[in-house]
Amino acid sequence: MRPRLVVLRPLGLGDFLTGVPAYRGLARHFPGHHRVLAVPRALHPLVAATGAFHEAVDVDALAPLPPALHAADVAVDLHGRGPASHRILLAARPKRLVAFANDVIPESVGGARWRPDEHEVRRWCRMLHAHAIAADVGDLRLFGDARVEAMPRGLTLVHPGAASEARRWPLERFVATIAALRERGHDVAVTGSASEAPRAAELARRSGLEPARDLAGRTSLPELSRLVRGARLVLSGDTGIAHLAVAHGTPTVTLFGPVSPADWGPPALPRHRVLWAGRTGDPHATVVDAGLLAIGVVDVMRELDQPLPRAEAFDAHAHRLSLERLRGQRACEPVGCDVERFAVRRIGMDDVE
Repeated sequence: MRPRLVVLRPLGLGDFLTGVPAYRGLARHFPGHHRVLAVPRALHPLVAATGAFHEAVDVDALAPLPPALHAADVAVDLHGRGPASHRILLAARPKRLVAFANDVIPESVGGARWRPDEHEVRRWCRMLHAHAIAADVGDLRLFGDARVEAMPRGLTLVHPGAASEARRWPLERFVATIAALRERGHDVAVTGSASEAPRAAELARRSGLEPARDLAGRTSLPELSRLVRGARLVLSGDTGIAHLAVAHGTPTVTLFGPVSPADWGPPALPRHRVLWAGRTGDPHATVVDAGLLAIGVVDVMRELDQPLPRAEAFDAHAHRLSLERLRGQRACEPVGCDVERFAVRRIGMDDVE
């Protein structure tokens, strides 16, 4: 029987995608293991696109693991710094725990220390590095899925939703931005989850878009992934679709409010543009963050009018060959992800329209 590796990442879409470099580092380091990702069922359709796992198992955040995941040879905590997530894995009796150090969990002694102000991609690569497991912070691209039905290509996708009101740019500014984009010849469509559909529908109506260009709540996750993969660009707040665009090499303009792009921003590449007021706030607040309100339509259009080159086509075969060559390599020091490396334009209150 093959040894088993269980990786715990029971979080959302953005979290799932920022974990891709860590997943692939684990796949290279444990090529002979049967690798299982413990992740919410909604994200299972994207697991194969990482090329890192043989299986996905549905789990809820901080819930006991199902018996099928017990007694793994290696358990990896990509949920947090513990102690709750560490204890969930240890309760399943793995032979080895790979995790951040936590003073109340003796089994975690020797692991890396948690840093609160660290980019999410770098964080997990650094944690693995402390366990002599190589991971490349730039290894963010997903493999395509030819089984998904073809979706419209060349669209400019506008995503007005986010998990909290604090991270939702005002709808009237999205309306004005869409009008400016259409004047420039963009074929605009609106995206969103089922819960975001009412907001997206209002945006589409106020923007004069055809009903067929309101895609919110009408695409499965694989369909959304294919849609983003073929898009001209993605305009959104700091939310999951921005990470999906990064994973497909699609140009983005991302509006940050209460959370710094130094923690969750895209890689420092010409195709990704970030707008941020330079201050943080409460990402779970019930009112729009003041920093997000400091970003005006003129600011957004200034970035959208810049050349945003698409990434080269992702050669999955060549990438898998590179993974083979890297197997057994010593752990590499993760590359820095500080905010100064991003294409960030800081917005001051003087810039508010």
